[in-house]
Amino acid sequence: MASEFRALRPKAASIKRQRGTERFLWLSIFIRDGIAAPVKTADGNLWPLPVAIISSLLIFLSWTPASVFAQPSPAIVLRVSGEVRTHLELSASDLAAFQRKTISVDDDHGTRVGYGGVDAAEILRRAGAPLGKELKGPNMTLGVVAIASDGYRVLFSLTEFDAAFKDRAILVADRRDGKPLDEREGPIRLVVAGDKRHARWVRKLTTLDVVKVR
Repeated sequence: MASEFRALRPKAASIKRQRGTERFLWLSIFIRDGIAAPVKTADGNLWPLPVAIISSLLIFLSWTPASVFAQPSPAIVLRVSGEVRTHLELSASDLAAFQRKTISVDDDHGTRVGYGGVDAAEILRRAGAPLGKELKGPNMTLGVVAIASDGYRVLFSLTEFDAAFKDRAILVADRRDGKPLDEREGPIRLVVAGDKRHARWVRKLTTLDVVKVR
């Protein structure tokens, strides 16, 4: 089957080139006969001057892959992986589309600040993590490893993200007092309300990996 597919590829490419050439010829004729006024060349032939330029452009466009003109994909700021139904790769705009919340906490220096972002539970729920009524039995052994860009890791129990077990918020934050996080903290940071020490406040968060603890 694989060899048949490889054999078909040259034929498909040939058909694509042929169709591109046909489109180029039709457009050239239309431009030559319908738009541009003819100009006499040195050898006495009539040929519209703009056609040479436009024809070259058409040849370039017919052979250039569409991917060259495609908009670059937005940068991924957070991945959700592991024991979930759907692995997620979220950009900053994806996070902005979630329901937003702001929590007031003391920062690393004891200053009261407002962190804004998305409840981590909502992101895990979007990925299909077993929260709510599903969080029972064997699922009680699931954990969430929060991973930073430098490899720093923190393990949470999945129950810490469920409102039925805990009242406090765990936030995937991208704003501090209404402004984007600076390079020291962001672009996103995990903020755990109620923690006296901030060792679990993962700076430069990149991944939430749901794991089974044995």
